[in-house]
Amino acid sequence: MARASLLGCDKGRAAFVLLIALSWCVAGAAWAADNVTIHAERQGTAVAIEARALLIAPLPLIWATLTDYDRLSTFIPGMHVSRVIDRRGPAAIVKQLGEAGFLIFTRPIDVVVESLEKPPHIIEIRVLSGNLKKLDGRYHIEPDTQTPGNFILRWYGVIEPEDSLPPLIGVPILKANIGDQFRGMVREIERRAEQWRTEQK
Repeated sequence: MARASLLGCDKGRAAFVLLIALSWCVAGAAWAADNVTIHAERQGTAVAIEARALLIAPLPLIWATLTDYDRLSTFIPGMHVSRVIDRRGPAAIVKQLGEAGFLIFTRPIDVVVESLEKPPHIIEIRVLSGNLKKLDGRYHIEPDTQTPGNFILRWYGVIEPEDSLPPLIGVPILKANIGDQFRGMVREIERRAEQWRTEQK
């Protein structure tokens, strides 16, 4: 219903919706910490997203948080269920349920993904089944060359929903949701790192 109303609106309403969408993205960027950046662009019917964060945390802790699949739903916004349903060598097969929302537009996410672990720096993720036509992404942890002991966490991904997103807000929808998820991961890594530092004292 929301989708129909968005697609059927006149030009003035479309411009208004786009203005709200862009304003929301700017506000989200301002809210984010300086060490978190999100970039998104349309690639045909898909959206390519790149996210980056500076982490002051030990590498094993970062890796353990990224691969804590059964607890992702406790700290990733919009994710209601995440559980490992199989292991295939270095790959975890994970069932995930959640929703992607933006303004008045919401859609469910129901997927099974393969998380291929290449320790200690790379995790590659792809969709195996569900209502995403495409999800090819990866986390990459790399040393921060400017500050030894710190790390840069990067996410690269191309996402294509099962059906087409509204042309005006397709990129903002996915940018907002992946951005929220990435920030949720960063916050949890920072929380665990702070707890670890406290325990070391």
